[in-house]
Order: sequence, then C-alpha cells, then structure tokens
Amino acid sequence: MKTVMTPVLLLIAATCFGAGDVYAMPDHPAMGPGMHMPMPMCDMHHGSRAEIGSPAPAFVLDGVVNMEFKKVSLKEYRGKWVVLFFYPADFTFVCPTEIKGFSKALPEFKQANAEVLAVSVDSKYAHLAWLKSGALDKLDYPLLADPTKRTARSYGVLDEENGTARRGLFIIDPQGVIQYQVVHSDKVGRSVDETLRVLKALQTEELCPINWRPGEKTIKQ
Repeated sequence: MKTVMTPVLLLIAATCFGAGDVYAMPDHPAMGPGMHMPMPMCDMHHGSRAEIGSPAPAFVLDGVVNMEFKKVSLKEYRGKWVVLFFYPADFTFVCPTEIKGFSKALPEFKQANAEVLAVSVDSKYAHLAWLKSGALDKLDYPLLADPTKRTARSYGVLDEENGTARRGLFIIDPQGVIQYQVVHSDKVGRSVDETLRVLKALQTEELCPINWRPGEKTIKQ
C-alpha cells in the first residue's frame, strides 16, 4: 500500500524536522527519490541546551522551601544571579556536605545579589523526608525535584546509565544567561569558596587573571 504525503503531513514533517544530522527518506513521489531530510527534532528534548553565553534552559519544578512544597520557576529569579547546582541523590554521603556548605555561605551569596538552587532527580517527598531527618540542618534555599529528569537532561548533567544527575554547577546572570558551568566526578564535592570567587569575578565584567580574588587588580585591555 502506498503512503500519500499530503500537504498536512508535509507541514507536520516540516515542524518536526530541524537543522542537524540528516538521514535518507524512503523514495516517495512527494519528496523525490532518495531525498534527505534532517534528523527529526520530535525525537529530541525540546528546549535549549546549557552552553556558556546562551540562555539557561527554563524550568518550573516542585520543591521544598522552608519545609513546604512549592513550585519554583527559574524565570522568577530574573534580575538576580543564580547559582544552580545538581547533585546525584538524597540520603547519600557527599551531597549533604555540599548542600549544608552552600547553606552556610548563603548570606555571602545574597550579599552578591545571588540566589542558590539545588536540584536532584529525587521526588519532593524524598526531599522533605531528608530534611525532616535532620541530615541537612536548616536549609534556607529551595531543594528542587526533577523526577522526570528533563531539567537535568536539558542542562547536560543527566547520567543516562544510572538515571541520576551528575555534580553540575551553573552560574546564571541577571539576564538569564549562563556564564559559568562545571561538571565533575560524583566522588568529589564542589568548592563553595571557588563558586563565590568565580561569581564575584564575573560581576566585575572585566578580565580576571588566575586565582583572582575580590579586591585584587583586574587586567586592563
């Protein structure tokens, strides 16, 4: 039986296909013999990817804020710097040291007009149970849940094999643009001091040499 490529189907195909890798279409009168089309975007994750200088992928996630469930949108932080960090899982060993470390330094981040958000693929219920266990002490920033893994995937930090988020950290400027990102081994906790150093260096909007610290000279062009 022949498949007829109607104008409607052609419109759907045009919507689903975008720039990228190409693959061979079966011979069809409407498309031309052996015509090549881009890889279908319908099979890819919708939305932008996390890259330096590009808009941070938008998200609205359920989370725990002050021991209550709340929806948190990245958009509501426009006008402020955002330190967004992903961690592998609740009820683990290295992760609570990071979460508590960023919480302890939260006044310094707020003084620099920055907010901190933490994300894992655990559910909001797991987050709340972890907080109630006392393992994280008192947390003064949102703990966000990404059980669908869409946000972790859009930021390029999803470990597809294990289904968990890697230790990825992003600094997003007040215009919603990613200015810094780092992803490394799950075995090693991140440095709050280094995150603050980079944040303050970015805020100078100048050239900062190796190991630059706030108050030191920047490089004049």
